[in-house]
Amino acid sequence: MDSRVELGIAIPQTFPGRTMDIRFIRQHLQRAEALGFHSAWTVESILGSIPSLEPLEMLTWASAVTERMKLGSAVLLTGLRSPVHLAKSLSTLDHLSHGRLIVGVGLGGNPSVYPAYGISADRRAARFAEGIRLIKQLWTEPRVNFDGEFWKLKNASMEPKPAQKPHPPIWFGGHHPNALRRAIELGNGFMGAGSLSTAGFAAEVKVLQDLLRQAGRDPAGFPVAKRVYIAIDKDRNRALKRLREWFGAFYGRPEMAAEVAVWGSPEECIVQLQEVVTAGARLLLLNPVFDEMEHLEEFASVLAPAL
Repeated sequence: MDSRVELGIAIPQTFPGRTMDIRFIRQHLQRAEALGFHSAWTVESILGSIPSLEPLEMLTWASAVTERMKLGSAVLLTGLRSPVHLAKSLSTLDHLSHGRLIVGVGLGGNPSVYPAYGISADRRAARFAEGIRLIKQLWTEPRVNFDGEFWKLKNASMEPKPAQKPHPPIWFGGHHPNALRRAIELGNGFMGAGSLSTAGFAAEVKVLQDLLRQAGRDPAGFPVAKRVYIAIDKDRNRALKRLREWFGAFYGRPEMAAEVAVWGSPEECIVQLQEVVTAGARLLLLNPVFDEMEHLEEFASVLAPAL
């Protein structure tokens, strides 16, 4: 697959109304790698009625059945996790994948879930940022002395360090200008949300690029990606109906499908994806929510040459 824009693929991870088929997931990953996709990605959805596999275990398993593709999370809600445990898990995964990990992180938009994890949503942005700083220190420093608001470590060490040096790339998701500032301060790239329209994404990228220039950083050296929910079907109404069913199960808002997804014939999808590229994406994380294997083949044979 030869493409001017990198194409990533969502790992089949949610299974509304169907059997969870691990053999199918393996076949999908291996076919994506054979077709030359840049990367395969998970999403975090721990609580919810839709069957969804946990993202880090999913990526660890994916690393064992693939050899070359990058493996990423888009995104981990790290503020709900212990940064010490998470640093260890991610470092382990980076070794098991031979340095193929991209760590997508985000604050998340639902403060009401925090008590379920035994923590308060108070100062959650500060907690999130402090956790990322601690993870990076554990990954890069032989001994860590950390006197934070939320975590305190004295002369602590964590080995092994990640396979990638200085550490796996950290890509941030988020919408608020403060979130974009954190991405520049603490991160190595940006992942636009699948729940955002192309127009909304374009606006975020413009703010991000302005902030990068203000910080003296070259926007060309800061990767920008976007998750795109997509359904290829010459019957537009059928495609939208199936997207609405999935959005209703996953987000609780079937109407979101028409607001943010790409759907229609291959030609129509190409035009819509080119708009996402024009908005600033250099990697498209393509996320079909049904007929994943059929979509995979069309992405490689029809969409990639046009992008």
